[in-house]
Amino acid sequence: MKIRPRYSSKSLTVFDCKAFFIWDEELEKWYFSIVDVIGVLTDSPNPRKYWSVLKTRLKKEGNELTTICSQLKLKASDGKFYNTDVADTEQLFRLLQSVPSKKAEPFKLWLAKVGRERIDEIEDPEIGIDRIMDTYLKKGYSKDWVNQRLKSIEVHKGLTDEWDLRGIKKGQEYAILTDEITRGWSGFSVKQYKKHKGLKTESLQDNMTNLELVLNMLAEATTTEISKEKRPKNFKESQNIAKQGGTIAGNTRKEIEAKIGKNVITPLNAKNALNSNGNSITNSKKKS
Repeated sequence: MKIRPRYSSKSLTVFDCKAFFIWDEELEKWYFSIVDVIGVLTDSPNPRKYWSVLKTRLKKEGNELTTICSQLKLKASDGKFYNTDVADTEQLFRLLQSVPSKKAEPFKLWLAKVGRERIDEIEDPEIGIDRIMDTYLKKGYSKDWVNQRLKSIEVHKGLTDEWDLRGIKKGQEYAILTDEITRGWSGFSVKQYKKHKGLKTESLQDNMTNLELVLNMLAEATTTEISKEKRPKNFKESQNIAKQGGTIAGNTRKEIEAKIGKNVITPLNAKNALNSNGNSITNSKKKS
């Protein structure tokens, strides 16, 4: 596991607290020190003991959380490294629901609200679309960009529906095919592309320019149509189709770059663009 230790007073945005956390570059996940989080939430003089008692209670209740949490060596106050129980974001959310603390109440209320909104969206998908648009607009994206982003979500859904039809497994196989498409049109794997834009857990598509989004949509839509025609019978055939779809969009990118004289693939991300322009990201880097 490749990790970079970090210590930040803003590590848990739901609370005003400090907790040690690390970034796993391979899994692209944050891992939080459970003892640190327990200490913040409970103000316990001995958070390690509190966690030990809580683990025992959770095990008796049949809660699997204690068995799926990982251990990593973290640096203690004495400067030495010790095996420490850590939780990823999803596990941390589950843990917070098990801790009786006033400090956790805002999170629990937020979680209940999100759950209610999700049920509403299932009952009426248009509510979900309106909510997504409102969220992007509040972040400072332009309406044109948001419309483009919503279209890209629709195109991606068509692609994943096709993959499901062809027996592609969610998770690793999805990721491999997505990498093939992305590399084909951009020249980068998803991981390389995110690094190029200075991203970690943020959505790559949320940090694309209009033109990057269009090319990504072209690659995915092309892959979908080829797959529908070819009817691949196994993963390898779907992988070849993903390469074809990405390459077609990649050729289009190269033609555009030749005409406009600058790179379509930009290191610009949404945060930098919104801070500098007060509007959505646009292509600005001259081709070298």
